[in-house]
Amino acid sequence: MQPDPVEGKPLVDIRGLHKSFGDLEVLKGIDLQVHPGEVVCVIGPSGSGKSTLLRCVNLLETPTAGTVRIGELEVTDPDVDIDKVRRHVGMVFQQFNLFPHLSVLRNCTIAQDKVLGRRGEEADRVARANLARVNLDDKMDEFPAKLSGGQQQRVAIARALSMDPELMLFDEPTSALDPELVGDVLTVMRRLAEEGMTMLVVTHEMAFAREVASRVVFMDDGTIVEQGTPDQVIGAPQEERTREFLRRVLDPTHVEPGESEPY
Repeated sequence: MQPDPVEGKPLVDIRGLHKSFGDLEVLKGIDLQVHPGEVVCVIGPSGSGKSTLLRCVNLLETPTAGTVRIGELEVTDPDVDIDKVRRHVGMVFQQFNLFPHLSVLRNCTIAQDKVLGRRGEEADRVARANLARVNLDDKMDEFPAKLSGGQQQRVAIARALSMDPELMLFDEPTSALDPELVGDVLTVMRRLAEEGMTMLVVTHEMAFAREVASRVVFMDDGTIVEQGTPDQVIGAPQEERTREFLRRVLDPTHVEPGESEPY
């Protein structure tokens, strides 16, 4: 199933993307476009290639074949400036990846300093503004160990936003959180969507995908099985594999294992 066409040039243009780890082919020819202001949620079973797809977009993994473009930059060009790519792309991981020895504020200024050359009062001002966006302006002087998991994840979001990205990538951002902490993180992501941030989100939060996504992409076994609006893919899936997956995750008696996706 294909979604209704979106006008204009995509911000992210993925064509024929393959990724193998030795003999294991994880991505098998992905074609996907994300337009400015879209929120695209990628769903699917563990091991389907969702996380690898995100990691190829910002070159944490090097694609085996195919092309990825972000705006005017071809990410897969062997001569591309990786730092230039990452100036345009913010990423939030399953694990928060904060620097434990740095304060919340410094966690949000260090990349500005190292990558953007933004220092001192200007970097502090940007960091403080983004910590306020995630409702953590009262935690600037704390260290990560003093924060809950949900607060740490919101710091990670503020850190990414402090780089002024055109695109935000979220890789299962709530999977490591206790259930009562998930809501605050999803609220921040909803707010970003309302502000028009372009987002590519790997998630198992079906309610979030249904409510916030412009488009839902279902992946299985390294391929895109179907994509469309949330009502199309989650509400009335056309493919049996999608229906089977949704029956399992939407069954109230089903318990997610809560483990990180290996690929």
